[in-house]
Amino acid sequence: MNSTYLVIPGLGNSSQNHWQTLWEIRFPDNFTRINQENWDSPKCSDWIEKIEDEVQKRNISDVVLVAHSLGGAAVTHWAKKYKTPIKAAFLVAPSDCEAETYTFETEGFSPIPLEKLPFKSIVVSSSNDYYVALERAKLFAESWGSEFINIGDKDHINADAGFGEWLEGLELLEKLD
Repeated sequence: MNSTYLVIPGLGNSSQNHWQTLWEIRFPDNFTRINQENWDSPKCSDWIEKIEDEVQKRNISDVVLVAHSLGGAAVTHWAKKYKTPIKAAFLVAPSDCEAETYTFETEGFSPIPLEKLPFKSIVVSSSNDYYVALERAKLFAESWGSEFINIGDKDHINADAGFGEWLEGLELLEKLD
């Protein structure tokens, strides 16, 4: 792995058994978590400022953002505001903050930007994710200029759905890289 991977968890942060955390543990020289001040009732503006701060500390041409859930929404807002030409983004189960099923305390994450991202990206989604309908995930990918991958009925692609190290995800990430 030659890139610098910045991990962007979703609401509540990623648990110790979440694939993002396990990738950080397995590849400590390549994966670094972007820690947010408020994981439980976040403000989008705070999250995207933190993303920009962390991206700018690195060689941006080597940066790949690895986002899950609300982290994916944050990446799209960050890209819209900053247009920083990073290497790529791996957007897994991007939450649809506009959906009726999304009832969490968040500020500024909706509406989800539908502009083309200024970097290569993959959207990985599940056909039965409670936080983003498959058709919305497809719309996001198409709007963002992302490759779309439906991995079937896998819920929210997190530790609760049985995703530990998620080796298939690593393979998809390597494909993006």
